[in-house]
Amino acid sequence: MSGLKRMGVALLLAVSAFAPASAEVKELTVVVPNPSAINNYPLHVAVGEGYFEEEGLSVKVEAVNGSASVLQLLASGQGDIGQPGPAPLLAARVRGEDIVFIYNHFSRSVFGLVVPEESPAQTPADLKGATIGVGTADGAEVGFTRGIMTDLGLTEGTDYQFLAIGDGGTAVAAFINKEVSAYAAAVADAAIISSRGIPLREITPTAYLDYFGNGWAVTRAFLDENPQTLEGFGRALVKGTRFGLDPANRDATLKHVAAGNPQESEDPAFAAALLTAIQSRTVPVDPKDPVGFMPPAAWKKWEESLVASGDLDKPMDDLEAAYTNKFIDVWNAAK
Repeated sequence: MSGLKRMGVALLLAVSAFAPASAEVKELTVVVPNPSAINNYPLHVAVGEGYFEEEGLSVKVEAVNGSASVLQLLASGQGDIGQPGPAPLLAARVRGEDIVFIYNHFSRSVFGLVVPEESPAQTPADLKGATIGVGTADGAEVGFTRGIMTDLGLTEGTDYQFLAIGDGGTAVAAFINKEVSAYAAAVADAAIISSRGIPLREITPTAYLDYFGNGWAVTRAFLDENPQTLEGFGRALVKGTRFGLDPANRDATLKHVAAGNPQESEDPAFAAALLTAIQSRTVPVDPKDPVGFMPPAAWKKWEESLVASGDLDKPMDDLEAAYTNKFIDVWNAAK
């Protein structure tokens, strides 16, 4: 080898010794399962208030159709951070996709059992003999509500019945016409009804709120290779959550979500009602839990429910590998 070549090799080795093995990703593609900005108010507040920019992060939000699409994009590397539901994530892990929940966005169930504000019903037990409205006969809200009623010893078809009434205007009409006494609803459905002049009151037992909804997830490889990026991402979300939940910032929060999806906020009354409903789902069930925390007991509930329903053949070999709370303290220390 010539002296010139030896010098070039030595220089290359010297540079390599001081260069980082890999730079962390700072331009993030964030994948969400639907286009609603209000569903993700902390994300859009963090964008609007500059919290991501403060962390040196650039965030591009991509909306797809459902958790399955979110998980596919994460697994293929086309998305960096995604927001799937817990059940699809566990199913993906069974298929061998090592994707990990890192942040509990919807700390409470996104479904609820609601009644008109003036209803005498205070608990689900008071609905014995009632007709409960649902969006569709085979929707997820049916199984959610059936589980509540079964635990109370009430049998569908004998002690109560479901009636598919759709959502939006048809659901409002069903209440007005006294066709149903209660409604098993996703938070958006309840917000629509409330915004159209029928205030609703939730009677979901606290134990069922533990069935948390969608949260932020990444592949194991991304988790291992980008810890500082994920610390910054979570800090920005926690700040966005705190800002959004502060009544003093109500107008600013509505402005930020409108920037994220202008069409969703064309009806100010609906946007305000939906924001209130969504925010109630992002508050931890246990007030002592920090923002984003995932209670291990709640994951166990999900696993047991999925095994009982047949969605999982058996309990996970390592349920704890499906999630991590490693960043929680760092995120919540942010001011």
